[in-house]
Amino acid sequence: MAVTAQLLSVPRPTGMLEVIEHLGGVQMDPIRAVERTERLVLWSRLGAYDLVELDRARFGPNPTLFEYWAFILPLRDFGIHRETMRRRAAATDTTRARYVRDWMAANASFRRYVLSRLRREGPLRSGDFVDRAVVPWGSDRWWGSRDVGRMLEILWDHGEIATVGRDRGQRVWDLAERRYPLNEPRLRQAEVARRVAEQQLRALGLVRPSEIGLTFGGRVPGWERALRDVVRDGLAAPVTVEGVRGEFLAHVPTLERPFEPRTTLLSPFDRLVWDRPRTEELFGFRFRLEIYVPAAQRQYGYYVLPVLDGDRLVGRVDPLFDRRTGRLEVRAVYAEPDAPADAGPRVAAAIHELARWLGAERIAFGRRVPPRWRVALRSVS
Repeated sequence: MAVTAQLLSVPRPTGMLEVIEHLGGVQMDPIRAVERTERLVLWSRLGAYDLVELDRARFGPNPTLFEYWAFILPLRDFGIHRETMRRRAAATDTTRARYVRDWMAANASFRRYVLSRLRREGPLRSGDFVDRAVVPWGSDRWWGSRDVGRMLEILWDHGEIATVGRDRGQRVWDLAERRYPLNEPRLRQAEVARRVAEQQLRALGLVRPSEIGLTFGGRVPGWERALRDVVRDGLAAPVTVEGVRGEFLAHVPTLERPFEPRTTLLSPFDRLVWDRPRTEELFGFRFRLEIYVPAAQRQYGYYVLPVLDGDRLVGRVDPLFDRRTGRLEVRAVYAEPDAPADAGPRVAAAIHELARWLGAERIAFGRRVPPRWRVALRSVS
């Protein structure tokens, strides 16, 4: 159920937009030990595809996608996220929200300066703005104390400006009214909650009732009614999972689809494994991100890709792609204790497919390779 809902079974989806609209969004991250996570997530589902297509869909003249909260989201779902923007702009329920409100009030002239420049000059890079903060932002772990970046992020968070491009690592900004469909009628609260519930069920296959209505902007108002309605309308059915406590809601259309397995590698930020407790609960696979762990203390590696084989997570690959030499270095491959020996050729094929898509000229394996897969893996070196 979980694998099929994530479009990781056969048949593969046919296009990038189909994947992102089905999943409801794809998380972004700039680390390129192999490739950026948003690109890897799409590759795991589509196989080889044109990276230019992703940029065109976000930043081209007729966009179908937009960026918000470190996610690439379907523009067709803007009505849902518009309500998140409005709630966050009006929020005063946390210490941080009140600090943002007070800081923006103290820096009203700074805000006007940013918006007026965009209105007059069109899209501008972050570095094109001068720091005109009347009251500086107190430094924090992630942002330091640069006030321009903070102002742009808050205006973006509140839906006043939008990301419309990237220029040598800098984001390019413009007024939201030039990028978002703000002229469309706002969705009613009940419709937002229903669409969020449907999207969760469609993308995850199995959802705990207590998680219905959760978005990265918090729980949507009206989620309780949406929960009752999806069950009443036959879209969701209560189920239990053998060996797992509690009850889930199953997406009925996914429940009725036959399962056809395939094998692929997953980004460490892939939605199938992103929720670590859920991954451990459903798959018996303990997965932790070790990017920020000192090298000597890592158990598996810096940017480890879980190996999906059918409906099981059977191992991990620790790769590094050297773009200068064109070499994909597979520093280690780990098999789970119960991983089948006959998965070796399928894992090897997935690594080879990744190398072809990256444009790697050769694959080099380190010493750490599971004996049961060694022959198959060495065959793709």
